[in-house]
Amino acid sequence: MLKVNEFFGGLEALPFLSYQGQQREEKLVIRIYIGFGHLRVSQIDAVMGDYKSFSFSKMMGCCGCFGFVQKPRRRRRDKRGISNLLSQGLLLDGETEGDETYSGDVTSNCTSVDDNEVQAVRNRSEDILNFRAKNGMVCRPFPVKETCKLDRSEDENGNKMINGYVREYKIGSGSYGKVALYRSSVDGKHYAIKSFHKSQLQKLRVAPSETAMTDVLREVLIMKMVEHPNIVNLIEVIDDPESDDFYMVLEYVESKWVCEGTGRPCALGEETARKYLRDIVSGLTYLHAHNIVHGDIKPDNLLITHHGTVKIGDFSVSQAFEDGNDELRRSPGTPVFTAPECCLGLTYHGKASDTWAVGVTLYCMILGEYPFLGDTLQDTYDKIVNDPLVLPDDINPQLKNLIEGLLCKDPELRMTLGDVAEHIWVIGEDGPIPGYLCWCKRKSMVTEDSDGSDILA
Repeated sequence: MLKVNEFFGGLEALPFLSYQGQQREEKLVIRIYIGFGHLRVSQIDAVMGDYKSFSFSKMMGCCGCFGFVQKPRRRRRDKRGISNLLSQGLLLDGETEGDETYSGDVTSNCTSVDDNEVQAVRNRSEDILNFRAKNGMVCRPFPVKETCKLDRSEDENGNKMINGYVREYKIGSGSYGKVALYRSSVDGKHYAIKSFHKSQLQKLRVAPSETAMTDVLREVLIMKMVEHPNIVNLIEVIDDPESDDFYMVLEYVESKWVCEGTGRPCALGEETARKYLRDIVSGLTYLHAHNIVHGDIKPDNLLITHHGTVKIGDFSVSQAFEDGNDELRRSPGTPVFTAPECCLGLTYHGKASDTWAVGVTLYCMILGEYPFLGDTLQDTYDKIVNDPLVLPDDINPQLKNLIEGLLCKDPELRMTLGDVAEHIWVIGEDGPIPGYLCWCKRKSMVTEDSDGSDILA
């Protein structure tokens, strides 16, 4: 076994057994530790015996298939804390806390990211949006408002304002920025506003050819395409070319549910879990039908309104596809919700991995714990890939069948969202999940009859 540990970093290689289809392979797991608590853990699959030819310097410049950065502490850590256990908090939540928190590799030279690169991403996003609009794949009756002028001021009580939105208090922090509650001085409604610093986003490499700014612009692009009762709605984007600040004005959903932060979830009753699951399946089915993979389904990203409706939020790692091919390589979601095929570092199908995450979420809602959770990141991945699913003996047999189907380790045999919607436990006494006719389909069904009046085809 190859093992090196140093104060400023270390490398540890451990053999483990994995399964790809019916083929049993012996792999080499490589874990790399960097700096004073600035910890990245990545996994590379390599055939045993070939690891000597592997380029570690090349790997260090890339986020790999999964990368999670823990914000550096101001105080110095002891040597043991650098290369040992990864806190379970990071396993349960892919985001760190703080007013200015970011995830990814910080480029050594701030000027290394060309503004032309960001503009190219913007142009590409607009091209995709226009293409989808022409092909009936943008399901919004009205486009997202885009504002190119930022106006900072204060109201009569000294509260900070941006463009007519009055700041009330901070809600939380995300991967790259923070979220605060604002009240509109125009309509009096509350909105959640995500704020970012563009210069800092452009310094963060999340992949060899992508920065965090790419992720944010992709999130905006995807949210411009969708509108659904079970998805958080994007209202406005404020992007002043003369300012370093970037804002996303979002529909405000009153509270989170099941998980608050990185702690263990609380078990819910079957009826509540069923109601929430139906909403999740409805919203996610809509996304998949429009070739969008969410990538980070978990309780923290599922918000509940005061009417009890669940809305899917946080599209920061989502992906959109122009055809039915949903193959992905990068897996930036939350570790405990990661599908087995993603843990192996191979190409995987995004829709099937979303479905696995729905299964983990249902398990959490019913049992109040995670199905596979280790003490370290690698331990968690090993359990997800190799450990059998354990369910209580007294669990509802129909519910057991559903959870086992969702948490099937073979993605080819795993339940689809269509299977879930038709499952007897999901149907319950409420009947099938109501179908949702999206706006673009409703629009396409409207035709003109011979006298010019509109009818539904």
